[in-house]
Formats: sequence, C-alpha cells, structure tokens
Amino acid sequence: MEKVSTFRSQIFKYWERIRSSLWFLPVIMSTGAILLAGLTIALDGPITDWFRMTWGWKFSGGAEGASAVMATVTGSMITITGVVFSMTLVALSLTSSQLGPRLLRNFMRNTTTQVVLGTFIATFLYCLIVLRTIKRGDGVSFVPHLSVTIGVFLAVVSIGVLIYFIHHVSVSIQANEIVARVGIELIEGIDRLIPERTRQETPQIQADPPDAAFLETFNREARPVGADGDGYLQFIDSETLTALAVEEDIVIRIELRPGHYVITESPLVKVWPGNRISDRIRHRVNSAFALGSERIPRQDIEFLVNQLVEIAVRALSPGLNDPFTAIACVDRLGSALARMVQRDTPSPYLHDEQGRLRVIAAAVTFPVIVDTAFNQIRQYGRSSASVTIRMVETIAAIATFAYRPEDRASLLRHAEMIARGAREGLHEDFDRRAVQECCDVVDQLCCKEIVR
Repeated sequence: MEKVSTFRSQIFKYWERIRSSLWFLPVIMSTGAILLAGLTIALDGPITDWFRMTWGWKFSGGAEGASAVMATVTGSMITITGVVFSMTLVALSLTSSQLGPRLLRNFMRNTTTQVVLGTFIATFLYCLIVLRTIKRGDGVSFVPHLSVTIGVFLAVVSIGVLIYFIHHVSVSIQANEIVARVGIELIEGIDRLIPERTRQETPQIQADPPDAAFLETFNREARPVGADGDGYLQFIDSETLTALAVEEDIVIRIELRPGHYVITESPLVKVWPGNRISDRIRHRVNSAFALGSERIPRQDIEFLVNQLVEIAVRALSPGLNDPFTAIACVDRLGSALARMVQRDTPSPYLHDEQGRLRVIAAAVTFPVIVDTAFNQIRQYGRSSASVTIRMVETIAAIATFAYRPEDRASLLRHAEMIARGAREGLHEDFDRRAVQECCDVVDQLCCKEIVR
C-alpha cells in the first residue's frame, strides 16, 4: 500500500504527459491495425469459404489487381499522413504566435487530431502487412480477399476522416472557438475542484479550523521539509500526506499550491512536532508532490484562468489590437467566476477518522482567482473603452451571485480600480461616465444585504 501511494503522484504526472502527446492514440490504433491484419489474414480462407457456400458470394480479382490496390492505398495513406501532420503544425504555429504558446497543450491533447493521425497510420500499416502476404507467380497464388476488402473499406473511411479533419482545423484555429474551449475547461476544473454545494440557509462547513493557540504553537515549533528538485508543482497527493500524518502522529501544513514554482530545498510542507522529521518522512513527503517543466490544470485553477488572461492580453497588444477577442475572454471568465462565487471552497483542514487535524492545505480562495482573472486585463485594457466597460459589467453580473462579504469586497475593489484606470486611460468623458455608471451598479450590488 505504501508503494502505491508513494508512486501515485508520479503515475499521475506521466499519465498527464502521455495524454498531452500526439503519439499515444496513434500508437494504440497502429497496434490494433497490426493485430487486425494478422487476424483477417488468418481467417481469410474460412470466412471466404463460408460466404461462398452460404450466400453464393465469391470474391473476384487476382493477385496482381489486389497487389495494385493495396500498393495504391498504402502510398496514398502515407502521403495523406504527411499532409495532416503539416496542417497540424500550421495550426500549432498560428496558435502559438497569436494566442500564446501555453495553448499548444490544448491542441496536443485534442482527441480528434490524435484519432485522425492514428487512422491514417493504422490504415497504412494494415495495407502494408496485407500487401506483403499477397503471392503471385511460380504457380503459387494467394490473395487474402477479405483482408483486401477491409483495406479498401479503411481507405474509404480515411477519406471521410480527412474531409472532417479539414473542417475541424478550420474551426479549431478560430479565436472564439479556442476561447470557448478554454472556458469550458475552466468550468470543468471548477466543478472538479470545488463541487457544487447544496443550497441551505447557511453555507456548509466541512471542517472546523483549529484554535488560535494551536496555530501559534504550530508556527513556533513546526519545521520545514524541503523539496528535492526544481519545477512547477503539478500535483499534490493529499491522501498520501494524510496517511503519513496518521502513521507518524504529526500535523502537516502544505506551504505551496499547484502551479507554484519550486526551488530545491524550498519548503514543501511544515511538520509539527518538528523533532519527528526523519529521512522516511522527507522521502514520503517529496513522493506526494509531482514536479514538472510546465503547469497543468488538474489541480491548478489559476493556470486555466491564466490561459484566458493570456489570450486577452495578447489581443490587447498594439500588434493585434483585437478587443473583441479580449471581450470574449472576459465573458468566459465571468461565466466561470459566477459559478465559483456561489460555491463553498473545500476546507483546507483535513482530519483523520478520529477527528484529529492531520493536514492543512493551501486553499485557493475566490478573491485570489478574481485577482488572477482581472489584474492584467485591467492593466493592459485601461485605454480600451469597450473592454473596460465589459469588465465592469461582468463584475456586476458576478456580484449578483456573491454572498460572502470578502468576495463582494474583492469584486468592488476591482471595479473601483477599473474606474480609476478609466479616468486616466480614456479620453472621452462619455466613456468615463459609462464606466463609472457600471461601477456604481457594482457598488450597489456589493453593499446591499444578501438574503439566503
């Protein structure tokens, strides 16, 4: 059990890397094509005889014709594979240059692209293997009619897949489509990490926080456990840390959140009592943290928010000057934040079965996400009236769902900063008044009493 928990974070890390690769599904589909070719060749004789005796259906065609058909399909498939690969690289290049290199992960994880590549490569391998089994000359002739028929069918399917892929690429590189996909992924991340609560008179409280005396003792006596590597924190295995805390009768406080950059020997956690730290605890703690060269969205909501922010900031740059894409990003951020503000953030305090505190996690609060979502767009979009007004309107829409005082205060603070930036960045009085009127609406929504 200890070995499973020790390698859980590493398994998750490599699984995410595999899912983000272009080779995973094509390799599986190619392996299936090789097995299918061997199976159809082995069953070709019995199935052909069954068709002839049962239905009177006799396959026609000689070895030369079958060989020519398979050779044609094989050559065309490898050519189309090159075309598809070139189209994929063009899409990746356009996305990287215009919308940001961090979005390449979304394209590489796209199942459609992997299936299309896998279809052509699998058809190529299948026809190549079947072609090798066709024999002619010297009085010996063998034509796997069933295998050839399936090869032709796969070629027809591949043409249909090519037509669909051309449509898919033309749609997938559109800015609004990319923004929509990232926005949906952000909402899915919120649903995964912050489950929707049941509506009650008062918010649900998952775990009571420790008293102030314990926290003071913890801060005074706890000792850090340093990281044994560098990289972005991709995954934290809280179950492993909780099990370790129970086994060693300690309390662990996680010092970092997924998405933070870790430097060797920087504190990952603090352990209380500090005198119980051993090499085994250090090893188990480090095994619960997966580090990598890039951020991933599994436990990192801020990363998904940053993707939309990056698209918006690039769109607001003088080189592109595309406020409509920035507005689309603000709209998607508003949809996600409106969902998040209605939910109770999971408690950072994890207890064992006896109710004793074991792990204190680094929680991601709504004000933190709001800062991530609006700070850079507000700074770069202060001279754009349309983007500025849409930001305040979005904040007002989010404020209608906010019920916690700290969340409403965070929204009001951003609305006021946007209004101050508009007074300095916008030259027309009409635009400044429009921003201020929207800010006044936010002020009314945030200051009124929320009845739940």
